[in-house]
Order: sequence, then C-alpha cells, then structure tokens
Amino acid sequence: MQYILDTNTVIYYLDGTLPQNGFSFVLNALQNRECALSVISKIETLGFQFPTVSAEQKAEKFVLSLPIFQLTDDVVNKTIEIRKLRKIKVADAIISATSIIHGLTLISRNEKDFKGLPGLNIINPFTL
Repeated sequence: MQYILDTNTVIYYLDGTLPQNGFSFVLNALQNRECALSVISKIETLGFQFPTVSAEQKAEKFVLSLPIFQLTDDVVNKTIEIRKLRKIKVADAIISATSIIHGLTLISRNEKDFKGLPGLNIINPFTL
C-alpha cells in the first residue's frame, strides 16, 4: 500500500473529471492495488446525494473494492495532535492522520488544507 485517496479524489475519479495525467496516475495505482481509503472517505463518499441509482452503485462498488483504514487509537491521537497544531476540519484531520500513521502518501486536490502538516506527503492529481 502506498496511497490513501482523499474523498475529493474519489469523486473526481468516479465522475471522470480528473485531468488525464491525474486519472492515469490514480488508475495505475488502483490497478497495482496501492490505494486505500480512510473510513471517513468511505462515509463522505457513500453519504453523498448521487444523481442516479447507477452512480450510487458505482461509488459503492468502488469504495468497497478498496482497503478501508478504521479509526484506531493511534489515528485518533494523531488527529488530536493535528487539530491542536492548526485549524483544520475534523474529517481532513482524520484523513491526514490516517495517512501519516500508516506511512501513506495522500492523493488530494486540496493541498492548502493539508499544507505544512509534519509527516504528511501529498500528491495533487491535478498538477501531475
């Protein structure tokens, strides 16, 4: 496992709105079974109001095909540490903490949300 997909990356991937280089990068990582999700991204993705039943089924199939990292004491403690460092949404703090604790690179468009977090590596699929 090398990467954790942020919720926005999942949505862009499923919608087909990633730029070609970003799409190819994510597709390759998925095909090589190098991607996982935080349980928060599972909640955010599957809690989305989909325009059609088929779009919802596609998202569910995608999410359930990936390893899901659950909240552990280590992730919770790292989340608390991150939130004390700076103002960041709880979901983003959990996703970044999960990435750091498991030594994974986060794939996210929202670089500014995560910028400067110690120990976090991030790849923006829109700038590849």
